[in-house]
Amino acid sequence: MIYLLLSILISSGLFVIFKYFGVYKVDVLKAIFINYLVAFTIGFGLAEREFSVLEIPHQPWFLGAVFLGILFVSIFFVMAMTAQKNGVSVASVAGKMSVVIPVFFGVFLYSESVTLLKIIGILIALVAVYLASVKEKLVTSKNAGLLFPILLFLGSGAIDTTIKYVEVMFVPKNDVSIFSGSLFFIAAIFSSVILLIKTIKKREPFGVKNIIAGIALGIPNYFSIVFLIKALQTEGFESSTLFTINNVGIVIVSTIIGILVFKEQFSLKNKVGVALAIVGIVIVALA
Repeated sequence: MIYLLLSILISSGLFVIFKYFGVYKVDVLKAIFINYLVAFTIGFGLAEREFSVLEIPHQPWFLGAVFLGILFVSIFFVMAMTAQKNGVSVASVAGKMSVVIPVFFGVFLYSESVTLLKIIGILIALVAVYLASVKEKLVTSKNAGLLFPILLFLGSGAIDTTIKYVEVMFVPKNDVSIFSGSLFFIAAIFSSVILLIKTIKKREPFGVKNIIAGIALGIPNYFSIVFLIKALQTEGFESSTLFTINNVGIVIVSTIIGILVFKEQFSLKNKVGVALAIVGIVIVALA
């Protein structure tokens, strides 16, 4: 349970960091690139066993790390496009509602329990995520369609589902840091290609603040993934339960941070959503 709580708290902390990116006009792509460099460095530095970089491509989890690394960067851009064209609220709802995908696969791939109480809890949690995330005023582009929200929904669900599958099938407990470091290294390579293309089109200084921002993001980003994987490795903790609590927990903590730190205004609908989220978590945890 401690790993799950740490994952929720640290993942919610990423919300604060991204919020300050806007305040300080950080170039998000550059910060994301540095973030991945920092995350993979920490992963390799905290490896639970001695290893050679040359052995990584031969590990059974390597292809999973490649897929996840590319997916991390791709979904980041899909999230940005969703926020720009459909609004931040739509991006938030699409990302968090994707919890139904790993829950579905958890039940059918790993024969996890399906009880009426758990189904009720998950349904309450999904309603809660929507109510807590949606804002009264949506800033939506005239050309906005459903393509990007659907891609974000599917991509976010694919990330959680793949992490669970690779963890169950291929990642030993003493390889968590190496696996995490590897997927962040691949994400760094992929994002560097995009950054290089952008730099060729428009040359500009990298900027010290972007490096600092990337470092500030990379440390918690690494541990949010590691703690999630370690929570998934906890015996007796079903992934359908874990992902529901994790996603809804992030919504609750992020909402509280928004109110206390950034003085954000929340409607009655948002408050009802947070209350339902707590009810949903309790029901799923007890199911």
